[in-house]
Amino acid sequence: MLGSFKRLALGLGLILLAAAVLLGADWGSRRHQPKTEVQLPAVAVFQFSSSAILDEFCQGAIHTLAEGGFVDGKTIRIFRFNAEGDVATANLVAKQITDGSYRLIITASTVCLQAVASTNKGGGRTTHLFGAVTDPFIAGVGIVRGPPQEKPPYLTGMGTFQPVEAIFRQAKALYPGLKTVGVIWNPAEINSEVCTGKAREICKELKITLLEASVEKTSDVNEAAGSLVSRGVQAIWTGGDATVNTGIDTVTKVAQKNRIPVFSNIAGHVKSGTLFDLGANYEEVGRGVGAIAVRVLRGENPADIEVTNVLPERILINYAILKGLRDPWHFPERFVSRADEIISADGTIRKNEGKK
Repeated sequence: MLGSFKRLALGLGLILLAAAVLLGADWGSRRHQPKTEVQLPAVAVFQFSSSAILDEFCQGAIHTLAEGGFVDGKTIRIFRFNAEGDVATANLVAKQITDGSYRLIITASTVCLQAVASTNKGGGRTTHLFGAVTDPFIAGVGIVRGPPQEKPPYLTGMGTFQPVEAIFRQAKALYPGLKTVGVIWNPAEINSEVCTGKAREICKELKITLLEASVEKTSDVNEAAGSLVSRGVQAIWTGGDATVNTGIDTVTKVAQKNRIPVFSNIAGHVKSGTLFDLGANYEEVGRGVGAIAVRVLRGENPADIEVTNVLPERILINYAILKGLRDPWHFPERFVSRADEIISADGTIRKNEGKK
C-alpha cells in the first residue's frame, strides 16, 4: 500500500514538474514575442482603367493624403484596384470593397462611382469619395443639385465637367474653315452621352456638322474612326468617353494616316498624337478629393461636405502633328501662351515657362 502511494506521489510530482517547465518555456517565448500590430485604417483607391488621367487623379489623391499625415504603411493602408476597362470587373471589385473592410473608398471615373454606389447602398455604407467624373448629378447615384443639395450621407466628391463648348470654339479659331467634325462614343456611358449632347449644341451654334459613330467596346474604335474618315470629317473630337479614351492611340493613328487632326478634352492625349488638348488637370482634381479624404479621416462627417464641380484648366499643344495636316490649322501666339506643355515639331516635350 505504501509502495503504491509512493509511486502515485512520484507520478504527480513528475507531472507538476513537466507542467512547470512548459509554463516557463511558454512565458519566456511570450516575453520575446513582438507586440500585436495595431490595425491601420484601410483605404481603397479604385480606378476604371490604366489611363493617364485616372493615374494622375489617383496619384494626386494619394500624395495629398500623405501630406495630411495619412501615409501608406505608416498611418493607413492603401489598396489599389483597377478594372482595366471592363465593366463586369468593375462591378466585382465594387462588391469586394464595400464588404465593410475599408474605412474609406476613393473612386476614379463615372463607371466606378456608379458601381460602388450601387453595391454600397445595400451594405455597410462605407464612406465613398469620388472624382474624375463628368457629371455626378446625372450619374444615378442619388445626388441632386438643390439647393439644398441632396445626396447619401456617406457619399461626396468632385465632378469635372469637360469643357466641350470651349474646345469646339478653340478648334474653330485654329481653323476657321472647320465644317465637319467626327466623334466616337459609347452610348452606355452616361458621361459620354452628356458630353456628346453638349457637342451637338455648340456645333449647331458654330455651324459645324457633327458626325457620330457609336461603339460598345474599345476594339470597335478602329472601325468607327475609319467610318468617320470615309464620311469626310475634317477632324475628330474625343470627350470623356472611357471606352474611346482607352483606344486613343487607334484614333490618332487613323487620323494621321488621313492627315486630319484629333482634338481632345482629355489633357495628356497629345502624347498619343492629338493636335491639342483642352481639359482638366486631373492631378489637381485628385488633390482636391485627397483633401476631402484627409478631412473625413480626421473625423469630419461626409454628409456635411457638398459635391462641387471643379475644372483646373490644362492645355497641351502638338506642333509635330500640326506640320503634317492637310488643312491650314495654326496655333496663334495667344493660344500658345496659355499652354501648359508644348510638343515641338521635332517631337521634344517642354513645359511652357511663359504660360499666362
